[in-house]
Amino acid sequence: MKIITCFIPQTNGEVKVCGLDVNEEPIKVKRKIGYLPEHNPLYLDMYVKEYLLFLARLHKVKNKKERVAEMIKSVGLEMEQHKKIGALSKGYRQRVGLAQAMLHNPEVLILDEPTSGLDPNQLVEIRELIKTFGKDKTILLSTHIMQEVEAICDRIIIINDGKIVADEKTSEIQSKVVKKQVIKVEFDTNVSRAKLNSITGVASAKEVSDKIWILESKTDRDIRKEISKFAQTNNLLVLAMQKEDESLENVFKELTSKK
Repeated sequence: MKIITCFIPQTNGEVKVCGLDVNEEPIKVKRKIGYLPEHNPLYLDMYVKEYLLFLARLHKVKNKKERVAEMIKSVGLEMEQHKKIGALSKGYRQRVGLAQAMLHNPEVLILDEPTSGLDPNQLVEIRELIKTFGKDKTILLSTHIMQEVEAICDRIIIINDGKIVADEKTSEIQSKVVKKQVIKVEFDTNVSRAKLNSITGVASAKEVSDKIWILESKTDRDIRKEISKFAQTNNLLVLAMQKEDESLENVFKELTSKK
């Protein structure tokens, strides 16, 4: 699977796609690219099947009817293919957008915020569609939704002020920043922030809700033992204690805020 995410995409100089120079052979390049923009432009008065057949003619797709039927099935539009696009929900319109982007069987699929505005059920379905297409396509997913990145992408490119500041596998991106230990802990009674900040190794304490705190260490040192000792010394009972991974949001902030 090749699903890549890019933040604030910008390019300078020579750009090549599938071995072709974008400036010298733009038409050939476009034939190899499928694109779904953030604001999915559709002809709302056209029927789903009619719209896809229209685009198949524009792309000069061979066996148009067969290809359209294949795409309708692959994105789950069988029951909606005879409806007007304007009558579809946002989720189904996104499916139509994915179908049109894949209609000419491109080598590269570019998706800009493809799940924006979807409800939780639609979100899961569209994610699964993207993963399915990613099995034999290179997908460039542009988004600022970190949960989307973690759920879909296997490689992350972060661009800040036109410069690439990270290009790593999703599983390795956290190594780009200084590791910190983040512990979520719940006590049986209230405790002051000042006392929590006095725990050896604790850099900051943030109250999540009554009796629940997020404690962050200065380094990647495990501070759970110190928290347990603190609780015992102060006659506190630890009801729950969980180590949390450094969030992708924090990684993004760290990498894009450096001067």
